[in-house]
Formats: sequence, structure tokens, C-alpha cells
Amino acid sequence: MKRSRAARRTLWTRLLDWTQSLTRPMPLGARGERAAENHLKRHGYRIVARNFRAAGAEIDLVAMDGDTLVFVEVKTRRSFGAGAPEEAVDERKQSRLRRAGEAFAIQYRVGERAMRFDIVAVDASGARFGIEILRNAF
Repeated sequence: MKRSRAARRTLWTRLLDWTQSLTRPMPLGARGERAAENHLKRHGYRIVARNFRAAGAEIDLVAMDGDTLVFVEVKTRRSFGAGAPEEAVDERKQSRLRRAGEAFAIQYRVGERAMRFDIVAVDASGARFGIEILRNAF
């Protein structure tokens, strides 16, 4: 089947866009979330959901740590000029995350399972990420 010149051009354009997207650098926040996820896995967490949205908030990662359901907020910083990463999770953000956590528990019928909120602070100031898990952060 012979394609028209316009169809070939569209296909070529889509292929070119796709290959360029592979070489584009990933945003810092997404790189931090990926590093945090890998770090949590190495520490025995099992990831069950990513970027869960509900109640006006997004939970970066939902994981199981043993029998405990953990809602994880990942904060990545290149410098500490604006404070440590975990300081960005203020009371307003915590309230939103709690509501989103409740929505997750209802939607997936979690029941009486133990739950907690962790913060993963990612320091991206050096050549390698520094990662700290703050268990039961709020």
C-alpha cells in the first residue's frame, strides 16, 4: 500500500518527535520521584500506585511497607536556599494529602489496615542524589 506524501510526512514528523522526546532531559521532580521509588524498593517497600489524584491533591507514591499502607510525598531540591525538602510539606499540604489518602482507602477498600504518611526528601545538589525517608512524617 502506497502512502500519500502527507501521510508519510505525518508519520515522519511523529517519529521525529518521539525520538526527540527520548533525548529531552526529565524534569527534576520526575527524576526525584524515580530515585525515591528505587530507594524505597531497596528498603523493602512495594509500590502499589503512582501519582494518585483525589481531593485536590496528588500522592506521589502509594506503597506497602510490610502490612502498612504508606502514602509517600516526594520533595526534591537542588539547593536548600528555600529550606529543606521536607519543610515544603506544610499543614495545608498535609491536610490535602490526608484527604487524598482517605479517598484512596475508600476507593480501594483498604479497610482496617494500618496507614501512615512518609516524606522522601531528595537532595539533588550534588552529582548523586541524597535520599532520606522520613517515616510517619505527619
